[in-house]
Amino acid sequence: MEIKTIAMAGTLESSDVSIIVEPNHGEGIILELNSLVEKQYGEQIKSVVLQTLEELKVKNATVKINDKGALDCVIIARLQTAVSRAAQIETFNWGEEK
Repeated sequence: MEIKTIAMAGTLESSDVSIIVEPNHGEGIILELNSLVEKQYGEQIKSVVLQTLEELKVKNATVKINDKGALDCVIIARLQTAVSRAAQIETFNWGEEK
């Protein structure tokens, strides 16, 4: 998925995360993490972000994460939203229909 513009999702409220996704033409993935719990969970947060970007097929982006203690599921949802906005995608495939 190609990141075309800067986009954001999330808030700075407790237990949430604010994620900004920016184009990074040909430079790979750059993560900038600022978290209240970085010492305890920084590697887990980075792992969740990188895995989600891989699933979304994002190869080049700068991702700025300002975490206020969000759970993994919240991080994933905010990242999916920010990436979709940055790629200017108006519909999201929520999974296989049954």
